[in-house]
Amino acid sequence: MKARALYHTAAVVLLNAAGNFALSIGMKRAPAAAGPVLALLEPAALAGIVLLIAWMLLRLRLLQIADLSFVLPLTTVGYILNAAMGAAFLGEQVGLARWAGAALITGGAALTSLTPAEGNAPPGARPSSAPRDEEAA
Repeated sequence: MKARALYHTAAVVLLNAAGNFALSIGMKRAPAAAGPVLALLEPAALAGIVLLIAWMLLRLRLLQIADLSFVLPLTTVGYILNAAMGAAFLGEQVGLARWAGAALITGGAALTSLTPAEGNAPPGARPSSAPRDEEAA
């Protein structure tokens, strides 16, 4: 894979984690009486929104330069990163079940990335969308 796609992927993962982190801080700092809409005026929440907008725009760009089957498995690392940031910086209790869930999501996505892309299928293999001989008749 091209280095450009890897750099974009790293930036997408980091922007997502930073945006979620800032948004979480902002929402926790907002007064409870403010409600969810007014809480978005909290500076950290606004920063989180800006970071998540940047994340979405960069993710769209990444999907232009790389296959979805490449992008999604690599970006699932963000689940582990979000759990680690919550535990380390927000004092959240991340128990074994949450760590296992994040690891299963990331591992499952990594497992799907090991399958060959349709364009890289072994010779003689037919695409899954091609009708079977029995169905064509």
